[in-house]
Amino acid sequence: MESLGELRNTTVVKKSEPDRTRDQVAKAILEGGPATAVDLAERLSITSAGIRRHLDSLKEEGVLDAREPHQTSTSVRGRGRPSKVFVMTDFGREKFEHSYDDLAVSALKFMATKSGGALVKEFATSRAEDISRRAGKSIEAKKSIKDKSEALATFLSAEGYAANSHSRGVGEELCQNHCPIAHVAAQYPELCDAETEAFSALLGTHVQRLATIAHGDGVCTTFIPNLSATKRELASTGKSKK
Repeated sequence: MESLGELRNTTVVKKSEPDRTRDQVAKAILEGGPATAVDLAERLSITSAGIRRHLDSLKEEGVLDAREPHQTSTSVRGRGRPSKVFVMTDFGREKFEHSYDDLAVSALKFMATKSGGALVKEFATSRAEDISRRAGKSIEAKKSIKDKSEALATFLSAEGYAANSHSRGVGEELCQNHCPIAHVAAQYPELCDAETEAFSALLGTHVQRLATIAHGDGVCTTFIPNLSATKRELASTGKSKK
C-alpha cells in the first residue's frame, strides 16, 4: 500500500525517514485497530519518545484521535489511569484507498427517494448475498466456530477490511479494522445490517455486532458465540451449584 502522502498522487516523491515511519504508524493502526503508544512502540520497534512524536504529529494532522480505552464489565482495572488508545479518524481513513465514491452515495440516495428505502435494502441484501456466495466454500469446509471465524477474517482481509479473529470468553471476536465503505454505510446502515446477517448465515450461528466504524467506533467488532463452549460453561456452573 502506498504511504499516506503518496495516495492519489502519481508523482514519485522521495520521502524522509521520519515521514516513512509516521506512515508505518498510521498503517499499523489502520490494519491492527486501536492501540496504545506502548503497543505501537513494541510492534514497530520504535522508542517511546519516537512513537509519541509520530503520534502527536498524526493527531495534529487529524489522521489519528486519542480516546479513553473501552472498559467492559469483565475488564480488570489496574492502578493508575489507563493509557490512551489511538484510533484512525474518518479523515485518516480517507487518506487510504476506498472502494466507494460520490457516485455510489448519489446512486443510493436516488434509489431511496424512488422507493422509500426498499431498493436500498434490496441492494444491501444483494451485496451481502455476494459476500456469502464468495466466502461460502472456504468457511463451510471448517468445523469449529474458531476456524470458521478465522476463515471469514481471511476472506474479509482480502476484500480490504484488514480483519482478524481471536477468542474472547465463550466465543470469537471478529474485528474489521478498516471499512472500504464506511462513509456510505454511515448514511445507509442497511449495508451493515445485511452484512451482519450474512456473517450469521455463513457461520451458522447468531452473531452480535458490537461496534462499527460507520457509527464512529475505531473498529467494526462482531461477537460470535461458540454454542458448544456456552453449553459446557452452563453445565459446569450447574454442577458447581449442586
